[in-house]
Amino acid sequence: MLKSELVQKIASANPHLYQAVAEDIVDAILDAITNAMSRAERVELRGFGAFTVKHRGSRIGRNPKTGVKVSVSQKYAPFFRASKEIRKRLNGA
Repeated sequence: MLKSELVQKIASANPHLYQAVAEDIVDAILDAITNAMSRAERVELRGFGAFTVKHRGSRIGRNPKTGVKVSVSQKYAPFFRASKEIRKRLNGA
């Protein structure tokens, strides 16, 4: 599902909202999640899942094309863990 499809679904489920307002709501939610993760905070949406940030340390990698060793700097990566409820629904339980 694309962001635009999500906005349309919210707008059609709530006819009293204009599509622009539904888009502002989706943008606000995504911005709040992004801002919290940028501060290394955990974001948990009950019944859906949790967003966290994982630290990946620096290491020596390898260029797969040439085989040359390359230094890979440390970085932070987003991580999502689905809730038990979502996993059950996906697996038909």
